[in-house]
Amino acid sequence: MKPADFPAELLLASRFYIQLEIKIGGGNEQVDAVFLECQRLQRTQKSIEIVEVSNHQWAKAKSGQMMTTKIPGRATTDNIVLKRGMTHSMSLWKWFTEVELGKWKDNLAEGALIIYDQAGSEQARYDFKGAWPMRYSTSDVKAQSTEFAIEELELAVDAIERTK
Repeated sequence: MKPADFPAELLLASRFYIQLEIKIGGGNEQVDAVFLECQRLQRTQKSIEIVEVSNHQWAKAKSGQMMTTKIPGRATTDNIVLKRGMTHSMSLWKWFTEVELGKWKDNLAEGALIIYDQAGSEQARYDFKGAWPMRYSTSDVKAQSTEFAIEELELAVDAIERTK
């Protein structure tokens, strides 16, 4: 979705927006998903502690001194949580229900989260793979409220990489 297709009042009220591009099951299905909030875009490097006994004696010890070294372990990727105003689109709901019905292997996705500024220029891109929707929820819906209903999608991902 380009800025020309995006509601002007939303662009003016926001400093940026996030587009979700996904290819489900190796296909080229374009999901119409523009979000205004992304939580926990996080990759963590675990540490492994190795304890060795050196041949250096200290104080009155009869054996060597214990030394601890930390080395990098495996990296993990947290789930991605995306939020947007409720739309009439059913594409994310359909993806979620396909996975729920046990067709998750055919519905694994790869894609990107792209952050655009108000002018529609790409500012950052995070490519991901092995994604599937693990939670879909909506905010409370109140007829008398002036607030937008919020749609929330949590994606489990195997890996994410910043490419821009």
